[in-house]
Amino acid sequence: MEVHSPQPQFEFATATRIIFGCGTLQQLPELASGLGRRVLLAIGGRANTAAGLQTLLAARGLQVELVQVRGEPTLNTVAEAAAQARNAKCDVVIGLGGGSVLDTAKAVAALLTNTGNLLDYVEVAGGGQPLANPAIACIAVPTTAGTGAEVTRNSVMSVPAQKIKVSLRSAFLLPRVALVDPQLTLCLPPAITASTGMDALTQLIEPYVSPRANPLTDALVRMALPRAARSLRQAWHNGTDLAAREDMALASVCGGLALANARLGAVHGLAAVLGGSLPAAHGIICARLLPLVMSANVQALQQRTPHAPALQRYTEVAQWLTGKPQAQPADGATWVAALATEMGIAPLAECGLTQALIPELVSKAQASSSMQGNSLPLLDNELAAILHRAL
Repeated sequence: MEVHSPQPQFEFATATRIIFGCGTLQQLPELASGLGRRVLLAIGGRANTAAGLQTLLAARGLQVELVQVRGEPTLNTVAEAAAQARNAKCDVVIGLGGGSVLDTAKAVAALLTNTGNLLDYVEVAGGGQPLANPAIACIAVPTTAGTGAEVTRNSVMSVPAQKIKVSLRSAFLLPRVALVDPQLTLCLPPAITASTGMDALTQLIEPYVSPRANPLTDALVRMALPRAARSLRQAWHNGTDLAAREDMALASVCGGLALANARLGAVHGLAAVLGGSLPAAHGIICARLLPLVMSANVQALQQRTPHAPALQRYTEVAQWLTGKPQAQPADGATWVAALATEMGIAPLAECGLTQALIPELVSKAQASSSMQGNSLPLLDNELAAILHRAL
């Protein structure tokens, strides 16, 4: 008789509504008007899109306060945006842009209903206090396909003085609406397509091989990872390929759903500290670390826990990536490394990583919350070897 192994308890939470499809941006004014009257519109570099959207929002009788997010958010820039929104008495926040814009929008929405300093609430660099009150309504509209921030419960910010990135983390940060229109990604340049796409790939693989994976996140990854594998290269070569852009937009959403509910791993544990120390985009760091972490995890699993379910999962990942049913875990890492090189993603030495930085980076990375979701705990020397190979 087959012995039943009980499924561990798990939780699954995400944005209240996910609206996906080409042309769905047209629904944004109506959605916003149903949530508030004074809008804080956070944007990145989409000035033309934002201008048209402001006109449509005004036609609905909404007052619009505009804030432009330049680069990755810091504690100071988020606090300043929140002060601007508070002074304008905003009661709904819209984030239209990449991960930095969406993270800013989510954090601002939360700060408008919670007293105190932002530093009171962030992890690592701050007090890590839980948010007491639900955020005001936030609508997240991604214009890249990678971060999945439209469906996650955290907001990532940098602390330049300490050269680290930290998170504001709470279920209250989940947007009221995630509005995903793949057409907004058609004009992404190849370099951003590559870096954000590799982030999406990482955020599908790490939750799948995490000990915290669950049946719902597994289903999402099994559906989305083959789509990303077939379409990321195509979207990079031909940015106007709408089918490839749709695949990548869906992969990004699914990656966000998976990481929010099954955790990430050593790629993001290392990327969190590297991102605070190097002038490199998060996706570039992930692209160079992903195949190395995959290889290190597989080797460590084979040596320490050869019967671990994660080894079979790495085999499945390799088969989805390569499209070959006989593929083994090493083939998956090789495929990822080759794709990163094909898309022109530079080694991390060109981004400023040096051997002298490695010991401190390893020490900081071991304290990262993402390390708790890795397939197994990696030793300091294993993490240092990954960084040496990433140079």
